[in-house]
Amino acid sequence: MTYPRQLQVSLKETPYYHCIARCVRRAWLWGYDEYAGKDYSHRKYWVIDRLRLLSSIFAIEVCAYAVLSNHYHTVLYVDAKRAERWTDDEVIHRWNKLFTLPPLVERYGSQNITRAEREAAKAIIATWRTRLRDVSWFMRCLNEYLARRANSEDEVTGRFWEGRFKSQALLDEAGLLTAMAYVDLNPIRAGIAQTPETSEFTSIYQRIRDLKKKPYPGPKLKNFRKNDSTHPLPCSQADYLTLIDWTGRAIRHDQPGHIDQHLPPILIRLNIDPIAWRETMRPNGNVFGRALGQLDHLRLHAKALGQSWIKGLRQVERLYRVA
Repeated sequence: MTYPRQLQVSLKETPYYHCIARCVRRAWLWGYDEYAGKDYSHRKYWVIDRLRLLSSIFAIEVCAYAVLSNHYHTVLYVDAKRAERWTDDEVIHRWNKLFTLPPLVERYGSQNITRAEREAAKAIIATWRTRLRDVSWFMRCLNEYLARRANSEDEVTGRFWEGRFKSQALLDEAGLLTAMAYVDLNPIRAGIAQTPETSEFTSIYQRIRDLKKKPYPGPKLKNFRKNDSTHPLPCSQADYLTLIDWTGRAIRHDQPGHIDQHLPPILIRLNIDPIAWRETMRPNGNVFGRALGQLDHLRLHAKALGQSWIKGLRQVERLYRVA
C-alpha cells in the first residue's frame, strides 16, 4: 500500500530523510556498460555537482550520500526555520538560480507595480519559500536534471528513473546514524571498494579527504557534533569514522555472531546491538520500510499513518535494544 508523500515526509515528526532513486534501464548506467562497450562513470560527478548546487540553494543540508552504478542514496536534513528567516529578495534570488522568474516577480521591487500585483507576487514568493524547504522539490530538481542530461547524451527519450524517489523518515538519532552508515558503506557492501578512504562518490570519502586537506568537489556536508557545541548529528566525527571503519571490517571479515571487544563508543551510548548492527549493514540488510528509528518512535509513526503495524518492527527490536 502506498501513502501520499506528505505523510511520508512530515517535518512535524522529523527533519531527517533517507532518499533513494534508481534508474529504470539496464544496470551500469553510471558505470561500465559491457553490452554497449561504454564507460558512464563520469555521470557520477553529475550527481555530486548537482547536490552541491542544490544544497547551496535549498534550506536542505546533505548528511550523507553514495552514488553507485544504477542508483544513489542521500540522507537529507531540512532546516525549515532557516527558510523562514530568508527575506523575499533572498527567496527570489535562490529560486532564480534554478528557474526563470515570471515578469510579475521581476517587477516586485520596482515602483511600477500595483498593490494587487504586489500581493500576487508575494503569494508566489511564499510558494517558492515552501518549495525551497521541501524534500520532494529538492529531489525533483536533482532527478529531472540528471534524466535530461543522460537522455541528451544517449540521444534517447523516455523515462530515466523507475519511479518517484523512495523516502525513509529517520525518526531519532539511532535511525539517523543507521541510515548514514548504511549509505556510506554502500561501495564496501557492493565490493566496489575495500576501505572507507577508497569509497569514492560517497560522503565518507569526502569527509576523509577534507580531514587530509585534500578537498573533494562534493556538496557541503552537515557537521558532526563538536566538543564545545551542541549539534543534531548524534556523535563526533571521530566517533563516526571509527564506527564506519569498524563496521566495514566486520562486513568484509568477521564471522556472524562474533562480538568485538572494542566496540565503537557510539554503539554503547545509543544501546545498539553490535550483531544486529552488522546484519543491518550487510547486503540487503536494510529491511526497514518508510521509516527508521527506535521502537516507540516507529510505533508512533505508524499510528500517525493510521496503521497498527509498520515494516521493520522486529528488526528494530533486535537492533535498538531497550535500555
